[in-house]
Amino acid sequence: MRVFVTGATGFIGSRIVPDLISAGHQVLGLARSYAGAQSLAAAGAQVQRGDLEDLESLRSGAAASDAVLHVAFRHFQHFRHDWTRFAENCEVDKLAIETIGAVLQGSSRPLIVTSGVGVAQGRAATEDDPPIPPSATYPRASEATAIALLEHGVRASVMRLPQVHDTLKQGLITPLVAIARAKGVSAYIGDGHNRWPAAHVTDVARLYRLALEKGTAGARYHAVAEEGVPLKDIATAIGHGLNVPVISISPEQAQEHFGFLGFFAGWDAQTSSAQTRAKLGWNPSGPDLLTDIGNMSYAQD
Repeated sequence: MRVFVTGATGFIGSRIVPDLISAGHQVLGLARSYAGAQSLAAAGAQVQRGDLEDLESLRSGAAASDAVLHVAFRHFQHFRHDWTRFAENCEVDKLAIETIGAVLQGSSRPLIVTSGVGVAQGRAATEDDPPIPPSATYPRASEATAIALLEHGVRASVMRLPQVHDTLKQGLITPLVAIARAKGVSAYIGDGHNRWPAAHVTDVARLYRLALEKGTAGARYHAVAEEGVPLKDIATAIGHGLNVPVISISPEQAQEHFGFLGFFAGWDAQTSSAQTRAKLGWNPSGPDLLTDIGNMSYAQD
């Protein structure tokens, strides 16, 4: 297939591109910069210049392809960014998905939209659990937008991501490290037994390809290798890496200490990927989260 990949030069997308190419697919990657375009060309991909706000570029890329992987999302570049910016980024994401979907409407060309894992009460969340409803508190509507496209004849499915990691980045843990460095302590909330799921970036990249090749419309896939790593263990590993004390704080202190991450820091987001593994034959084999946190460089440039 000829696959249009948004976020092709990003942390996950840059691993998806060579995986697709090595499996025999052609890749058209979205790139907003000259450097990004060069890196895509060097990887053997074709280049579509533009970004998530360039809707004509998104239309053109989708129209020229047999499938679309929507991996891009404008993330926080620094932990001090606030929810106002996050809401803006979510709206950009929603419009991008709708724009791509309009091109694919009525065709058999698959669209895989990226979202996050949810939260289940007292058990591991499964692929059958509905997404967190978009709200002022949590405005991301990627999954809801994708599912709405199904009613318009778009072969859409959803990839739910946990903390995706290697030794350079670890999802929301990357800003956790920045906070611990700035505050001089590595903190968790309460007993720290709440858990975050995780997966190595190479395993996640492979799962996107498997979902593209074997997936079905309306499916939800969980890119989860570890169902849940306790936040106390994560905070302890960060504290060891930075050589700072590890402390417990109360839920009331979370917002002040963590900033925007206070919304997530107390989540118990244990998540199963049993259905995904069974349906797609996915067997993650990369390093676990604590290994990568332990092996990352804590030196500042």
